[in-house]
Amino acid sequence: MKVLVTGGLGFIGSHTVVDLLNEGYEVVIVDNLVNSKEDVLSKIKKITNKDVTFYKIDLCLKEDLRKIFEKEKIDSVIHFAGLKAVGESVEKPLMYYENNLISTINLLELMQEYGVYKIVFSSSATVYGNPKSLPIYEDFPLSTTNPYGTTKLMIENILTDLYKSDNKFDITILRYFNPIGAHKSGLLGEDPNGIPNNLMPYIVRVATSKLPVLNVFGNDYNTVDGTGVRDYIHVCDLSYGHVLALKNKKTGLKIYNLGTGKGTSVLELVKRFESVNHVKINYQITKRREGDIDSCYASNEKAVRELGFNPKYTLDDMCLDSYNFIKNNN
Repeated sequence: MKVLVTGGLGFIGSHTVVDLLNEGYEVVIVDNLVNSKEDVLSKIKKITNKDVTFYKIDLCLKEDLRKIFEKEKIDSVIHFAGLKAVGESVEKPLMYYENNLISTINLLELMQEYGVYKIVFSSSATVYGNPKSLPIYEDFPLSTTNPYGTTKLMIENILTDLYKSDNKFDITILRYFNPIGAHKSGLLGEDPNGIPNNLMPYIVRVATSKLPVLNVFGNDYNTVDGTGVRDYIHVCDLSYGHVLALKNKKTGLKIYNLGTGKGTSVLELVKRFESVNHVKINYQITKRREGDIDSCYASNEKAVRELGFNPKYTLDDMCLDSYNFIKNNN
């Protein structure tokens, strides 16, 4: 089976490509390299000893994408591509709506035109907004607190309407919680271009003296220590969830949370990182970011039951692997 992976050189995409290759899938990657690096291709090959086809293409350019559907016999799609920084989305909402929605509509139109009906979509726990209770189940009310999350919810709605109009589609929506960690090889990890937007890349840059201090956004949330609580999941557990979604015999429109079901605060994560890696993280409390919520963690019972999803990596693994990646790639 040949899988088209959009955004396949990014953090989660690259780990998923490794899993797909190890499971015997053929992989075609499309990535515009806005928040990824082309040298990830050689690292994927080094880990798997397998080749992958890569096209540097922007999904917003439909006719460029069409050439891939013409040339490659695509069987299914995993759609990661999109802008993903919450803070930036608040500052530049039009850029987020334009990029994330147009790229997805182009992709879906070409899938329909070329008879490719199986897609796994990279959604986010941000679609739950400020949840009514915890843990979060898939049938909770949906709302968003920032434009990034709104684009994810809008795409979920597009996929739902598409399925209603054409039930040949087999659609899986995966709502991620907070992926951190890195591949055990130390070759793949979260390495954003420019200043990091996510917590763990910031922590490791402070640990390696690339940045002087970690900004902790707010300490007055209604949590165990006043800092935001999130459900951190190892990227390798998350990436394998996509393989399970492709293999799932259940068809139609399916939605799954991918998380561990446990919440960890920002300061708890910082302290755990310090403990397992024997380093000191300088941090300072700064004002809250607009759009952030107190706590967010998953119920993953449905994914466990229907996909066989079984997160095996601990928070210690996540901290060790994240630091190992940065040390190897300094």
